[in-house]
Amino acid sequence: MKTDIHPQYQAVVFRDLGSGDTFLTRSTVTSDKTIELDGVEYPVIDVEISSASHP
Repeated sequence: MKTDIHPQYQAVVFRDLGSGDTFLTRSTVTSDKTIELDGVEYPVIDVEISSASHP
């Protein structure tokens, strides 16, 4: 397997803009915006719909 070709797999927070709920998970997605959660700073990805706000 080639080295240094895969995106970084890291902890990120997805934030539902409708409900304000946050989900801490791991992903290869990146963001310039950050959020502090439990005293740790994570990249944050804002989403319009999640399992928290979809009927």
